[in-house]
Amino acid sequence: MLKSWSSEFDEFLRDESRRIGKADSISFPTTEADVIDAVLQARDLNQAITIQGARTGITAGAVPQGGHVLNLSRMNGIGEVRTDSDGEFRLTVSPGALLTEIREVAAKNGLFLPPDPTETSASIGGMVACNASGASSFFYGPTRSWVTALRVVLSDGSVISIRRGESFTRGREFNIYNENGREIVGTLPIYTLPPVKTAAGYYVADDMDLIDLFIGMEGTLGVVTQIELKLIPVPKAIASLTAFLPSEEAALRFVRAVRGEDVGGLDYQGMRPIAIEFFNSDSLNLLRDAKSKYGAFSNIPPLKPHFHTAVAIEYHGESDDECEESALAAVELVMALGASDDDTWYATTEREREPLKAFRHAVPEAVNLLIDERKRACPELTKLGTDMSVPALQLERTMSMYRADLQESLLQSVVFGHIGDNHVHVNILPTDMDQYQRGKSLYMSWANEIVAMGGSVSAEHGIGKLKAPMLKIMFGEDGVSQMRVLKSLFDPTALFSPGNLF
Repeated sequence: MLKSWSSEFDEFLRDESRRIGKADSISFPTTEADVIDAVLQARDLNQAITIQGARTGITAGAVPQGGHVLNLSRMNGIGEVRTDSDGEFRLTVSPGALLTEIREVAAKNGLFLPPDPTETSASIGGMVACNASGASSFFYGPTRSWVTALRVVLSDGSVISIRRGESFTRGREFNIYNENGREIVGTLPIYTLPPVKTAAGYYVADDMDLIDLFIGMEGTLGVVTQIELKLIPVPKAIASLTAFLPSEEAALRFVRAVRGEDVGGLDYQGMRPIAIEFFNSDSLNLLRDAKSKYGAFSNIPPLKPHFHTAVAIEYHGESDDECEESALAAVELVMALGASDDDTWYATTEREREPLKAFRHAVPEAVNLLIDERKRACPELTKLGTDMSVPALQLERTMSMYRADLQESLLQSVVFGHIGDNHVHVNILPTDMDQYQRGKSLYMSWANEIVAMGGSVSAEHGIGKLKAPMLKIMFGEDGVSQMRVLKSLFDPTALFSPGNLF
């Protein structure tokens, strides 16, 4: 049942983007039937629908622009782990189930779900909506790789049930039936996605599995009401290594070597890491400052004064010995690049790895604290965070571009993130709105350069409302128009998620 808006619901006007919207009504369905009822009621009232989960996204995708808020947080059921006939482990969940809850259920069965966005309180529906990824996506791939079936409610109240491996496009042509037997026939956009990690716009390809169209759609085609996931056994051994290099150049050479690339003078004989994360010198300085001010950062190991740039890697293996051999091979690289073996942290047990995990997650936390402090003097202020990826050959060029432009602009910033996928986040930290506007202009100029290099304007967070202009940079007016046509096939009245993507 739709509830008229009142101040008790004001928390549902925002997400982690810090943008605040407006709405006329809200509902909290607990079943698919409830979702269908809410969709039909909102449609009859001519109210657009904004779909929400845990609201952990940072692109304002869950921020309403009027109309109805469909909040799925109470659709949080988690089924029993089962083994399919092919021997793979499956788990059926509702969209409001949180990643932490799914991990707990999986762990009780000796299993895990590899996608690992930094915000573990994310809902699985939100992760599907933007095809979320994280550090371990370097090895395991994004959320898309672990979704095997979906149920999706369309704007007319009908339901599509789709299972991986059963519905494929013919080139770019497709047809699919809803459960009422109505056939939807259409053509996918003809643009080609860049060969990089990307979460920008609809996923399309020749002869693709049609389920992938609904993963990363950002709530624009329908409402996901059920998700089937593939799980895998927990690794027998897990180890973490954080290496501190004397320069950014040395760190980038180290990254290429542990990825298995040919780097002159460096020979790495270890196994491929699961994750490779990067933290520039400004990130380490921000953490040093945060450790001196806030007790919440006390569990991060001391950062020696000479630590310049950090690279954190994680291994999953068959034994502790296998992980240790790979870590020792990485330490040899560190020493060859001018650091000492004392410039590394290594951990194997869960207790030992906690401080290293805290270090990896501390930079965005420190950024948010700093911005929150500055918002007291300038309430409209927010950070500016990039989410762009590039082809491997463009990594050094991209890092050099960031570094030179930031130095010239005199804007405070930190650079960190998933460098294994050639995907780092530049967080610009303005002190006032003049700096914010200058940072925003810089961000847009980078978007043009990244696209020219063959990269993506969004690698993991999606487009939402905040990055819609960048989608045009990436695909042009024609590409975005083709996306609109595709949306109209499933949502002809543009009921769902206005402002997202377009």
